[in-house]
Amino acid sequence: MNKSAIRKKLINLRKKNYIANISLNPNKLFNLIEKQNLSSKVIGCYYPFNYELDILNILEALDNENYIFSLPKILKNNEMNFFQWSKSDPLKINSYGIPEPISNKKIDPDILLIPLVGFDSQFNRLGYGGGYYDRYLSKAKLDKKIFKIGVGFSFQAVKNLPINKFDQKLDCIITEKKIIL
Repeated sequence: MNKSAIRKKLINLRKKNYIANISLNPNKLFNLIEKQNLSSKVIGCYYPFNYELDILNILEALDNENYIFSLPKILKNNEMNFFQWSKSDPLKINSYGIPEPISNKKIDPDILLIPLVGFDSQFNRLGYGGGYYDRYLSKAKLDKKIFKIGVGFSFQAVKNLPINKFDQKLDCIITEKKIIL
């Protein structure tokens, strides 16, 4: 099966199996950050939409620990960058229907929570197909190391994802059931 077919199947599965009250345990993320010796307080995250795993409770817990958030914003030339955001800041909806920060203060994260359409045990991720995260990570890794955490439901796991030279691997994956390192 090609990426497009897998993507369509998994998005339909996610929509069908979505349960709004399932969320991640913030302590699992704190423990992961601690175990990895990640001292940075700058976290790139996503604002959940389209039946993605809701991380708003995680953001609340991180906010209480004085973490700095940034959210992605789609730019011209199919580029994406991260801009400062706090939970009290308004968002605007982009042309894809994704909530984005209004801020123009670019802030590159050291830890990145990445929404998943699918994933495999080799830490490959399947996104929506635009390549935004892959391009961002490819460019960002020239400047610094980013700890990449894929976030999704356990039922989004597949045996093997087809990959290409542009695909960027994750460092770990968090689901509602477990952390895969």
